Amino acid sequence: MLDLKVSNLEFECGTDEAGRGCLAGPVTAAAVILPLDFSNSILNDSKQLSHTKRNLLKPIIEAEAVSYGVAHIFPKEIDEINILNASILAMHHSISKLENVDFISVDGNKFKPFKKIPHQTVIKGDGKYQNIAAASVLAKTYRDAYMDKIHEEFPMYNWKQNKGYPTKEHRAAIHKYGTTKYHRLSFRLLPE
Repeated sequence: MLDLKVSNLEFECGTDEAGRGCLAGPVTAAAVILPLDFSNSILNDSKQLSHTKRNLLKPIIEAEAVSYGVAHIFPKEIDEINILNASILAMHHSISKLENVDFISVDGNKFKPFKKIPHQTVIKGDGKYQNIAAASVLAKTYRDAYMDKIHEEFPMYNWKQNKGYPTKEHRAAIHKYGTTKYHRLSFRLLPE
């Protein structure tokens, strides 16, 4: 089982993002403060969990968290400030929805200070700490739901299946139909 959190402070939030490597859709971040008595044996890095397990965990995390926040940064802004800055901005927006944050544990190795709250980056933190894992699950499930919604508008890209990632099918659809308002124009499209 993963450790609960990085620090010994009560209101530590874990934060993570989803969709950083996509060609379409937002980058989505979540921040979660879990109670000190939280325990869940299934919870792990969202990439290690099935779609079914992520959707099972989402309402548990939302019900049991002290507080949580989720934020999207959309393609136009990603193109303007780059994906790394957009990922950090999404984390900042998600953290700003929480109350009483006294420490931030961040998945990865890049972060910018937020409101003078102490933070620590943790490489592969979503597989080490429950609060970061919980944030990874919320970021992924909220982003997936958004991609399922915009799939209805542009079904030819099959975002319901690929979630905006650069699959062979998605790249072929871009070559055939061009880009949409949901595509990140700053991302160089790889040849098939």
